[in-house]
Amino acid sequence: MQAYLTQQFGLNDKVAVVTGASRGLGQAMAIALGEAGATVVAVGSKPENVAKTIDILKEKNIECLALGCDQSDGEQIKAVISDTITKFGRIDILVNNAGTIKRAPAHEFSDDDWNEVININLNGVFKFCREAGKHMLKQGSGKIINIASLLSFSGGITVPAYAASKGGVAQITKALANEWAQSNIQVNAIAPGYFETDNTYNLRQDAERFASISARIPAGEWGKPEDLAGATVFLSSKASNYMNGHVMLVDGGWMAR
Repeated sequence: MQAYLTQQFGLNDKVAVVTGASRGLGQAMAIALGEAGATVVAVGSKPENVAKTIDILKEKNIECLALGCDQSDGEQIKAVISDTITKFGRIDILVNNAGTIKRAPAHEFSDDDWNEVININLNGVFKFCREAGKHMLKQGSGKIINIASLLSFSGGITVPAYAASKGGVAQITKALANEWAQSNIQVNAIAPGYFETDNTYNLRQDAERFASISARIPAGEWGKPEDLAGATVFLSSKASNYMNGHVMLVDGGWMAR
């Protein structure tokens, strides 16, 4: 049984790029992939921003590389993929986690905030998929995991750009799966529920919102970043080879209620 699990879920000899890997969900997913055997390229807005993640990976004797990237800059995105190929010769896994959020009532939401969120959360995700996909198509294999959201399914409150971007991430995932599944590239997404991260800090400080959100979660608590580890390794491994275009909820049961 141990050999079977290692064969199906192990990531030895795989190279994984994880964006937004400086902390929170991205850091937890980078560590999980490394623990499963992958070499990890941890990407942050600047290389020094992922220093803590790199330190953790090195302590675990996981081969890794820190790269900087402005998610809104297509040339920097190309450079991340190119530098990964130059260093390791391949890219097997892409986790598109980097993103941002802006909060304001819709009638007061500025053009600048709208454009920033869409450019990072949607345009940047597509560009990373496109650039990694070029190499995966040549290899004849690859795994892409886009980080969607509960707001890929619902509209949220005072986060119109974030909701629009995450709805788009779900559709990009499906569109690319339609094109690339026949080339042995599995494109799927994870839709986290309410997790304890920097993005949800303000929500957790609002006693009324925190109570109302918590009351709807059947699991009875908010997720922690390490709760995404299993889903990430699964979607990166042979075990998910027949999954294409799926948006996997990891939400403590929120959408079931």
